[in-house]
Amino acid sequence: METLVLSTGYEPVARVSWQRAINLLFLGKVEVVEEYEDRLVRSVTFAVKMPSVIRFLRAVRNRKRAIKFSRENVYARDHGKCQYCAARVSRQDATYDHVVPRAQGGHTTWENVVICCFGCNQRKGGRTPPQAGMGLLSTPVKPKRLPETFHLTFTYEPGMPLSWRKFLRDVAYWHGELED
Repeated sequence: METLVLSTGYEPVARVSWQRAINLLFLGKVEVVEEYEDRLVRSVTFAVKMPSVIRFLRAVRNRKRAIKFSRENVYARDHGKCQYCAARVSRQDATYDHVVPRAQGGHTTWENVVICCFGCNQRKGGRTPPQAGMGLLSTPVKPKRLPETFHLTFTYEPGMPLSWRKFLRDVAYWHGELED
């Protein structure tokens, strides 16, 4: 189970494990905003409801950290576009392709992984782009920073706890695209 983490201004900033949420609670860094009604965390001396949503009590300093190599960050770096055909790909439909396949000695690094659509991934198969007669939109590199819009993509999706909905929907409302 995961816990949604909010800033002091009730904006979603992260998703953490319930164990990390309990740790932050006992360190006095957060308050519990919502709880899972049907889940208890028990110790020898007490039981507490598992937190569903927590909020930082003090503003967190914006530390410069190295950008984590993750699927989400590769998606953000590539602006949600297939790096072979330039089609927009949703997070759910995105596949991650090794430019130089692992079978040919490629590694899982920033410089060798791109997002692509299912069709291009199937067409390329276990070959390099030149072997498959395909070109890359851009050379994959480790980004120095991610696009600003990446930080605004926290939206409610089916399967998430209902207690998160009111916090995530507001962000989608304010930062979503307006229709004509």
